[in-house]
Amino acid sequence: MNAVASFLSPSEPTTGLVARPRKIRTVTTGYHHGPITRLVSPSDVGQWIKPFVFLDAGVLPPSGETFFGIHPHSGIATLTVVLEGRLAYEDTTGKKGEVPAGGLEWMKAAGGAWHDGYVVGDAPMKFFQLWVTLPPDQENGAPESQNIAPEEVPAVGPARVLLGHYQGVNSPIRSPAGITYLHVRLKAGEHWRFQPNPNQTVAWMALHQGTTTVPESLTAGDLVVFEESEHAIEVVAHDDVSFVLGAAVKHPYPLVTGNYSVHTNARALAEGEAEIARIGRLLRAAGRLK
Repeated sequence: MNAVASFLSPSEPTTGLVARPRKIRTVTTGYHHGPITRLVSPSDVGQWIKPFVFLDAGVLPPSGETFFGIHPHSGIATLTVVLEGRLAYEDTTGKKGEVPAGGLEWMKAAGGAWHDGYVVGDAPMKFFQLWVTLPPDQENGAPESQNIAPEEVPAVGPARVLLGHYQGVNSPIRSPAGITYLHVRLKAGEHWRFQPNPNQTVAWMALHQGTTTVPESLTAGDLVVFEESEHAIEVVAHDDVSFVLGAAVKHPYPLVTGNYSVHTNARALAEGEAEIARIGRLLRAAGRLK
């Protein structure tokens, strides 16, 4: 059974559409680090919405300089959604390229990988960057990189399917099972209903633009975490809105964290940190690290 949506025009009634509105656990605006806002981390709401463990949003200037310098991860996968502007990236899987507005860049660090990125062109880059933790059979596996062009991202009505599946449509990204991640745009007055797949009790949304009710009022910059259930989520757009929404089967393992890594246990973390240290030595020998 796939997720089901009801997409209504402003003139259509919504009475009776949702028998029991999804309750809200919390709303946060995260904390700021320069031009980047961290909305989710494992030390806060990431514990509630795992496998989603980090979420950043921001606007980066077209300086041509790297964000943080080349740096490592293990045990997790990163999806960068470019909303405006253009991203250039490279990673130690051997992949590099550019991602235009509407495109996606997936870097499954798994057993260990390093990556870097910077804005190219003359326009600032607006983005969401999501990290998901990997299950035990993938957390120390081979890393993988995918660059998805805007025209390759499938859509169902106003929702672009970034990860997983939605209403029978599958994302081209090879992500872990049980995750749905959407980018949704609505016009003022439109209503949209999201029904999660079975067992997807984790759900949240982050508003990039506009104001909505869900049924609590949200403004741009807010992230809302819903109570765990399989109830539907209904979004009413008061003006033109853009947001990302994640739903998932809850990750049943603890979040065992290192400086750059999230794993399910201490042994897996030690393996991941050893691998990123090994790659780091190779980068240093090649003059990429000081």
